[in-house]
Amino acid sequence: MITRSVESWLQAPLQQFVEDARVTIALLLLPSGQVLAEHGFTRSLDVASACALAAAIHASGAELGRMLGGRPFSGLHHAGQDRQIFLAEARTPRGTYIFLSAFDRESSIGLVRLYFDEFAARLAAAEPRSEPESTPVLAENFERDLNRNLAALFGRA
Repeated sequence: MITRSVESWLQAPLQQFVEDARVTIALLLLPSGQVLAEHGFTRSLDVASACALAAAIHASGAELGRMLGGRPFSGLHHAGQDRQIFLAEARTPRGTYIFLSAFDRESSIGLVRLYFDEFAARLAAAEPRSEPESTPVLAENFERDLNRNLAALFGRA
C-alpha cells in the first residue's frame, strides 16, 4: 500500500508507524477534519468520510470526557470482530493532530499504542519549526481546502 501525505515531512513517521505496528489503515488529520496523511485507502471518498468521522468522534469523546471526569477521553479503542480501531491525539509544538488507525489480527492494541507513542515523538521531531503557510480554517474555505488536500494526496494536484 502507498502512504500519501500533503506535506513531505509527514511521510517518514507515518510509514515507520505502519510498518512497526502492522496496521492496515492509518490517517493523520487536523482536528477540523482536514486530511494530512493517509495509508491504506484506495478512494478519496473513503478518506473524506473517515476524516469527518474521526474528527466528530474525537470532538464528542473529548467533550464527554470533560463532562464526566473533567478531562477529555484520549486513546479511544474499539474492538470489532475482524478489525479494531484506535483514535488518539498526537501533540506537537506546532499543534494537535488526530490519528486514526485500523488493524486486524496481525497486530494488537498493545502494539499499536506502543508504536503510537513512538510515532508521536517522530512526528514532533520531523515537524518543521516554522508555522505553516495556511490561513485559519473557515467554513467557507473548508470544502475547497479539503478538495485541494485530497487532490494532493491522490496525485491530482
